Amino acid sequence: MQNITPFHVAIPVHNLDECRTFYREVLECEEGRSADHWVDFNLFGHQLVIHYKPKSEEELHTNPVDGKNVPVPHYGVVLPWDTFQTFSKKLEVKGIEFVIEPYIRFKGEVGEQATMFFLDPAGNALEFKAFKDMGQLFAK
Repeated sequence: MQNITPFHVAIPVHNLDECRTFYREVLECEEGRSADHWVDFNLFGHQLVIHYKPKSEEELHTNPVDGKNVPVPHYGVVLPWDTFQTFSKKLEVKGIEFVIEPYIRFKGEVGEQATMFFLDPAGNALEFKAFKDMGQLFAK
């Protein structure tokens, strides 16, 4: 499997201080550079930037997948299997309200993966997932 280059994503938040605390303390992301309207974070080796944007009244859209309502849009990180297990348990202990609780898709099959969805305080949907065999990440 080839090395994956870290990505950069910028997301809008209407509550910079609340989201800053969430990403730093709940998700345990290391904080980087910042200004009065944005903050950089290390999200499992990737650069996440929260940018202030006034609140939108747009409703959360979902698409059905495996009988669950997957939020669209969403972003997140594919984690190593053991890291996902540890991270999801930490989130449960911290009282995260899941949109889709951690579960295993395709259990015992090729492409077996763990996934979970939850929202940040600004309503941005996050998905974290892991593949039992990382070689299946881009398999068809």
